[in-house]
Amino acid sequence: MTRRLAEVAKKVGVSEATVSRVLNGKPGVSEPTRQAVLSALDVLGYERPTQLRGERARLVGLVLPELQNPIFPAFAEVIGGALAQLGLTPVLCTQTRGGVSEADYVTLLLQQQVSGVVFAGGLYAQADAPHDHYRQLAERNIPVVLVNAAIEDLGFPAVSCDDAVAVEQAWRHLSSLGHERIGLVLGPADHVPSARKLAAVRAVGHVPDEYVGRAMFSIEGGHAAAARLIDRGVTGFICASDPLALGVVRAARRKGLDVPSRISVVGYDDSALMNCTEPPLTTVRQPIEAMGKAVVELLHAQISGSSVAAEELLFEPELVVRGSTAQAPRL
Repeated sequence: MTRRLAEVAKKVGVSEATVSRVLNGKPGVSEPTRQAVLSALDVLGYERPTQLRGERARLVGLVLPELQNPIFPAFAEVIGGALAQLGLTPVLCTQTRGGVSEADYVTLLLQQQVSGVVFAGGLYAQADAPHDHYRQLAERNIPVVLVNAAIEDLGFPAVSCDDAVAVEQAWRHLSSLGHERIGLVLGPADHVPSARKLAAVRAVGHVPDEYVGRAMFSIEGGHAAAARLIDRGVTGFICASDPLALGVVRAARRKGLDVPSRISVVGYDDSALMNCTEPPLTTVRQPIEAMGKAVVELLHAQISGSSVAAEELLFEPELVVRGSTAQAPRL
């Protein structure tokens, strides 16, 4: 017990006496301090006293599809930090191939009586995926916020980077460099953000079907899709993620083609270390900090009992030009 008091007190930056007052339900402790102490118990893995276990509703699920793509840890850091400042404890739920599914995580989170759930890059973005677990959350009136575009009619607020603006920036950049055969490497056909990107590009330029590659969101997926498009004569690539773009770079090199003198590549996200690749990756930056804070504001408003419209907030992306794009080759 003494060790627990000391560890929690150190974590929160208060005295052991204050921690003891919180655990024993004594008055004289401010509400922010009380919530910080309870959150510290959760983070450190200690069981709350029986009379306080009902307050585990200060937990918030943060459901991510993976951690290999650096964009998801980046979102987790911003969202998790903002939640902690409000006395809410983020519970990270990361899917793995063959492991716990998104629906399984929802079941576990409901058992923990969470205050709300944030989804980033989940099945809500795929039209052909199962969505019953989202409806289960809606039926129980659990506050939910989605990061980036979702299928229609889920009824949750979303915070998104504007896919249309992102690909328009990339298209105009490659066009200004003289590229006429511009291809896209996107996610699956039922992936809503990818569908938005394709529609936006076709609104500003001509992209034949044979210049559109579909892939899973990985370096290997980008490599496979790009290899086919390079053989069809594509010289400029717009990709739906940075890992896909790195896959395009690898495919070009495997074919003996230099990036950027022969093949130009534009990624999406501007995730960690993209300025350290060889060449440094030209990409479209998502405003992660602003988006993450907006997610937490929307979630906290719902948790506090305010009504939040099931609308999508669109944030402006920014093209970051580095070394993976150059003038189109003269063929």
